[in-house]
Amino acid sequence: MEVSQNIALFRELVRCGGDIFTWCYDAQGNLLESNCPEEEFLSSVFSVFGCRDHMMAHWQQSTVPLTLGSGIGLVWSAAFEQRDGQPCRAWVFGPFFYTDVSMKSIENGFRAYSGLEVSVAWKSHLIDLMYKIPTVPHLVNTQYLLMLHYCLTGEHLVPSDLGSVSAIPLPQPDAAPQHDRHKVWGAEQALLQMVRNGDLDYQKALNASVMLSNGVQVQTRDPLGQSKISVIVFCSLVCRAAIEGGLSPEEAYSLGDAYIQNAEGSRSMDDLNAIPMKMYDDFIHRVHNCRTNPKLSVAVQKCVDYIEMHLTERIRAADLAAMVGYSEYYITRKFREETGYSFSDYVIFAKIERAKVLLRSSDRSVQEIAAELGFATRSHFSRNFHKVTGKTPAQFRAGVQG
Repeated sequence: MEVSQNIALFRELVRCGGDIFTWCYDAQGNLLESNCPEEEFLSSVFSVFGCRDHMMAHWQQSTVPLTLGSGIGLVWSAAFEQRDGQPCRAWVFGPFFYTDVSMKSIENGFRAYSGLEVSVAWKSHLIDLMYKIPTVPHLVNTQYLLMLHYCLTGEHLVPSDLGSVSAIPLPQPDAAPQHDRHKVWGAEQALLQMVRNGDLDYQKALNASVMLSNGVQVQTRDPLGQSKISVIVFCSLVCRAAIEGGLSPEEAYSLGDAYIQNAEGSRSMDDLNAIPMKMYDDFIHRVHNCRTNPKLSVAVQKCVDYIEMHLTERIRAADLAAMVGYSEYYITRKFREETGYSFSDYVIFAKIERAKVLLRSSDRSVQEIAAELGFATRSHFSRNFHKVTGKTPAQFRAGVQG
């Protein structure tokens, strides 16, 4: 069988042992594809904990498959595909744990990454996902990795041939973390803008917030107390952003107070870590619901929601028509009547709104943002951006940073 068929079979086999997902990276370390529903977030976890960089460094020297461990107990395994003697693709499966891991040991593991700048929301989301991450004993992982290598190369190896890397950083007590204040502010604004917009597709802003400050830096010997302060500040910011997005102050403050009381009353890190993402998601859904136009029919509202959730994909009127059960002619006419925009104009407008968030929250090039949002060229993107905002993307970004 060809490699693609082998990989398809491997994916099915390892899924028999639990939710073990497979990832494919190119020779430059870019993620090509994955069968994981949390693809974007968990790929950021793989990178944040240094495992991707360790994998790429290993691949430059060797094609021996290896297992990559992290300080919080998450494990991935990787095997490598060559083509004409050159690196082609790296195939990874994971994350998983070797044994059952307590939240206390995970919190202790985070101390090995004291120099990381991750947001409260990002860390909270990761901890939520950890309850769903499977346990794969060391022996089973070894068998899976030998199978994966064989699927890619046709070569039989034995367990002693495999490599392993621990991606736990060496402690650097004298090195103070360096903050890029513009990036911190930009990532924070992206998270809050998603709340103001009631944008349910907030995963990209969450991933960008990896570089957001780890919390309010208070000198204290009480880690739980410091974490409570960070969660309470985050809740206050989200509450105000929700009001700016149209949620009534009465509802927003009442909801925010409830989450703050829950945070204040938490007696363990497990209890506290469950709050930020639940709170963030709750506020976004409430803003989304209050911004939903009551004048829109159910069919048109479904089209609007679909567009805003799939801005990085090709969106065709024919697909939306099939989704809502009407002809393309009828739904495009109905869409214009109810929204005041043609279908294509609304898609462009929504993409420019998302581009504004990306320009605020990241240092990715205009070309990269244009490509992600499906614009044919940078100039095509810039023309439409100027048409909607009155500024070029570069001017908009300069104004944000100024």
